[in-house]
Amino acid sequence: MVFYLFVGIIVFQRITELLIARRNESWMKSQGAIEFGQGHYPAMVAIHTGFFLVFIAEVTLLNKQLSDYWPVLLTLFLFTQGMRIWALSSLGRFWNTKIIIVPGAQVVKKGPYKIIKHPNYLIVALEFMVIPLMFKAYITMTLFTLLNILILSIRIPAEERGLKECTKYEAVFSNHGRFLPNLLKKCDN
Repeated sequence: MVFYLFVGIIVFQRITELLIARRNESWMKSQGAIEFGQGHYPAMVAIHTGFFLVFIAEVTLLNKQLSDYWPVLLTLFLFTQGMRIWALSSLGRFWNTKIIIVPGAQVVKKGPYKIIKHPNYLIVALEFMVIPLMFKAYITMTLFTLLNILILSIRIPAEERGLKECTKYEAVFSNHGRFLPNLLKKCDN
């Protein structure tokens, strides 16, 4: 019962995010936005959908149980959710599941984006580990961590190319790492 409640909450959250993304996409396109990376987007959707299907199948069919470390893992999961909300709300109307960029828009550099370039991708990577570990779904964790690395190796360069082409992204984020803060250089405000 706990498992299905947990999965249900996450699925509800993801559906809500898709609705927000659709609304944001409509607004951005009304502002003259350009979409990049359409070729890999179906694969990304398949990976994220497959994650939940394989996770549910592994836990159900292999009778996986809640980890003994669930309090720590739940804390990490709640931390990622707080970070997810912070990242998405920092981007506001510019957040999307697709790579959609309004030419000439001011680059968002607030919230976690003051620290690293791609906090949302880092959060998803952590979720792909923490969520399966909560129920000892090691196959799901391993498979989808690898698939996520593969899709992000395509998506992030596509997103950065689009941002460099349409905005002052390169100048704004010259001192930032993709996933880790650059502690050796001073970050701009």
